[in-house]
Parts: sequence; structure tokens; C-alpha cells
Amino acid sequence: MAESRSALEILRAPDDWSPPPSAVIALVGDEPFLAGELLRLIRGHLVPDEADRSWAWREFDGDSIEDPRDVFDEAATVPMFAGATRVAVVRSADPFVTKCRATLETLGGAPRGHRGLVILDVKTFPATTRLAKALAAQHAVIDLAVPSKIDLAVWVRHWARARHGCVLEAATAQRLLERLNNELGQIDQAVQRLAGAQGKGGKAIPPEAIDDMVGSAQERSAWGMVDAAAAGNAPEALSALADLLANGENPIALFAQAATSLRRLAAAARLLGLPPGAGRPGSFDEALKSAGVAAWPKALAQARESLQQLGGRRARQLPQRLADLDRSLKGDASRGLRARLALERLICMMARQTPGIDASAGRPGSPAAATIGSGPRTGSRTGNGTRRTPT
Repeated sequence: MAESRSALEILRAPDDWSPPPSAVIALVGDEPFLAGELLRLIRGHLVPDEADRSWAWREFDGDSIEDPRDVFDEAATVPMFAGATRVAVVRSADPFVTKCRATLETLGGAPRGHRGLVILDVKTFPATTRLAKALAAQHAVIDLAVPSKIDLAVWVRHWARARHGCVLEAATAQRLLERLNNELGQIDQAVQRLAGAQGKGGKAIPPEAIDDMVGSAQERSAWGMVDAAAAGNAPEALSALADLLANGENPIALFAQAATSLRRLAAAARLLGLPPGAGRPGSFDEALKSAGVAAWPKALAQARESLQQLGGRRARQLPQRLADLDRSLKGDASRGLRARLALERLICMMARQTPGIDASAGRPGSPAAATIGSGPRTGSRTGNGTRRTPT
């Protein structure tokens, strides 16, 4: 993609940003929440009077534009008396860009002046094209993706304070991201509900509030199913799964929700399996935090218990099990009893076992080995395997 500005960075300090003077702006990516917020910000700059928005701001569906001239004519019309800038927004604009590339290159290569603005909401925008280079030179390409260098939990806390007037604890922001799978639109709605319940000027919202308020009753039931399965409580998890499927929950959506949490446990197990001195964390909690588990006592305790009951071997098998289940749900087990059976197999694989059944429990470097036999050891073994206590 062309060199661009990050939407997250712009929204972090919106007062320090203004739309570039180009005749075309490209919003690039597949993040509806950020696209909507950027459009709101641009509209506030170019069409500040709400009374002007009925004629100065018009949106088009890129898949159903019969005559592209309608878009360009809308932006080219100069208002006689009002101070607003005419704006034509093309949603799902990828086919529109392909069809009208030559015209857009001409527009994008020059400043806007007194003309209107065309905003392209596109999924992809290759940097090698003339249009992308022309817009990048004018800082008119805005990236809707989440940059890897941005700490999203920090951004969510800042957004909660600036937009909704509430304070989130660091662990609360992490819990939101974990529960809502980094879906910024859902996170914004959740923060709005939390702020409404907390009231202005209240104390920082603790992570415990997330489990009580965020998500629908059905979503909270799905989280409960995942937590029960990871903790090895197969009967409770299977019962919750049956209820969710009976209420019409999509098996693939349930799998996605479970996979997010289980991959963190697998990552922690992999870290704990490293040799000493090769990056192995010093404790369960350090490994879980490195794997992305929210750093608050309840979440860490819950994840620690799940990892200990799974043991090293089963925890390290999770990525392959999840990959197999993903293929199955998107293939021959996409619906009905087959989908239910595929999910039930995963739950049963994680069921709590009697001590000693996991072959990895005593293996050096395994998660189970980090707790079983990790205390001080005295004496030595005799030839028949019994321990001799020193006198």
C-alpha cells in the first residue's frame, strides 16, 4: 500500500489533523469503525454546518454506480454562497477506482482548490500505481489497519477518556480486546455502555465490569463455555455448547471465540517449554502475559489453572487441533450435528484428567513440570528408583 497516515494516530489527536488539500482522499482497509470515524472527522472540517450536509455531503455505493460522472459532477459543483466544501464519498470503491483510474489520476495529481472532494473507501490500494503515488505525495492516503507498533490497549484507554469521558484500568482495556477480539466498533459500543453505567467523574473501571456488562447474554454464555472448556469442565462446556447451538449460534463464530483464548494458552506453553536461558519466562504469569493474557489477577489465575490442568503436551497440541477444526468447520462439518460433534471433540480433548495421565507432566520444560516437582529436592535415587534421604 502507498505511504500513508494511520487512522488510529489521527484519531488519537484529531485536533492536530486537518484534511489534506488534495481533490481525492483514499481510506484504505477493512475496518468500518475507523472508516466511519474518519468520515465523521472530515465532514466536521469541510461541512461544519449540519444544515449544509443534506446537499454538500453525498455518499455512493461503488458497486452500483451506473455513471461515474455523477460522482465527479457532485464534487465539481462549486457552491455559490455557502462555505461548505462539496464531498462525494464512494463506499466499496475498488471497482470504481478500476473503472475510473485515468480520471482519478488527473484529479489526484493536483490540489483541490475551490473544487469539491472525492473520498474513496477501498479495501486495497497498491503503492505502485500512479494514483497511489500521487495521493501519497499529498498525504491523502489514510491506512485503516492497526499498525503493529501501536499498543492497542493504550489507544483504547485514550479513546475511552477522550470520546466517552471514562477511565479504564490498563487490565480493563486488555480484557476488552481479549473478549471482543480487537473489534474496534464493538469495543467502542462496550466502552459507551460502561461509561453510561459508571457516570462522569467516576473511578477507573475495573476489569471485573467487563464480564458483567460487555456483550449480549448469548455472547457471555459463549465466553463461559470457552472458560469451562479450558478449565477442563467438560460437562459444563458441553451443556453450554448445546444451548448456544439450539439458540442459533453459528458454530464457526463459537470456534473463533474459543480459538482466540486457546491460542494464548498454547503460546504460553511453548514459551515455558523453552530451555533455560533461551527465552523461557521465569513463571507461569510471565509466560501468560507474554502470550497476551490480560494482566489482572482474575484473568491470570483463570488462565494459569487452565494451563496447569491441560499440561504441556495437550497445550502444545492446541494450534494443530484448532487448524484441523477450522478446516473441518469450513468443509464437511460446517453445520448441524457434524459441526456440533467437531466442537464437542475439542472440548473433550481438554477435559480434566486424573493426575499422571498427561505424559508431559514430568517432562523438563513442560508447563506441568513448572509446578509438579518444582520445589526443593533432597536426597538421591537408589538403583531401584526409591529416594534415599540424606542423614
